[in-house]
Amino acid sequence: MSEVTQILERADQGDPKAAEELLPLVYEELRRFAAVRMADEKAGQTLQPTALVHEAWLKLAGQGNQHFANRRHFFKAAATAMQQILIDIARRKQRLKHGANQVHDQLDESSIAMSVPSEELLAVNDALATLALEDPQMAEVVQLRYFVGMTVPEIAVALDLAPRTVDRNWAFARAWLKRAVRASLSAPTSPA
Repeated sequence: MSEVTQILERADQGDPKAAEELLPLVYEELRRFAAVRMADEKAGQTLQPTALVHEAWLKLAGQGNQHFANRRHFFKAAATAMQQILIDIARRKQRLKHGANQVHDQLDESSIAMSVPSEELLAVNDALATLALEDPQMAEVVQLRYFVGMTVPEIAVALDLAPRTVDRNWAFARAWLKRAVRASLSAPTSPA
């Protein structure tokens, strides 16, 4: 049993010091995932992986009633939190792009700029929701790879799968998502 799993069990049993011990153990790994996810961004963007990790941690910690069965469950929840944060930012960009909130918001430390067009990010999120209905494991692989930036070996460890299975799931899901996103982005939009 990993140290993270042991601390998660202690937290689940109500140990108030468990969260303090957990953050240092997972912080660098979460930050590395966020940095990898944002490494492909355009030059000149204000990329703050640390802010993404902090917001994800606050989202996880703010749900005080959430219990994590093990390391895999915790990192899945962290990936979901990061995905939700990135999607919220993309939606905010969409609203601003379409004229909502004409006042220019000043960026602060918790703002995360992304170079992926918000339309594409939202299309991927929608397609991922559809994929999750058809194949939850494949959707989980995509979530960890696309939204968190984990490598195939990291995903294999996190999901307790063979690397070949992860690689096969990723290859299939990537092709499936490309078709779904392409169809979504080329579909005519209704006037607002």
